[in-house]
Amino acid sequence: MNILPAIAVTSSALDAEKTRLEVIGQNIANAHTTRGPDGVPYQRRTVTFEAQLRQVAGDGGLSLASGPRVAGIVTDTTPGQAIYNPAHPHANEQGMVEMPNVNLSHEMVDLITASRSYEANLSVVRTARQMAQRALQIGR
Repeated sequence: MNILPAIAVTSSALDAEKTRLEVIGQNIANAHTTRGPDGVPYQRRTVTFEAQLRQVAGDGGLSLASGPRVAGIVTDTTPGQAIYNPAHPHANEQGMVEMPNVNLSHEMVDLITASRSYEANLSVVRTARQMAQRALQIGR
């Protein structure tokens, strides 16, 4: 039994979840950024995943899943909430400030989900390593 493909699949999943965690951290860090370098409030970003397939038997042959990968980082274009704060330096003539479209509750849920997924993939690597060690012990 070859356990290296399982570790390769898990490795790609760990890379994808790491990117997701970084984007969530960026969203949380900019939850109150009312004006970026482009002059507009920060827009929430999300990571999209896609499955990678590996061709085993040539053209049109058998395809095996070889883990997820990041398909892209998408900007959420929903408008942010406008709050009344005439003392804010970015307030308009009516005293309204447009806030980023980042909801901290949603970001925390996404953060916990990504963290749990990362931990599950680490568990797969640990189990594969233990299986390899046991197989080596049997051969002695």
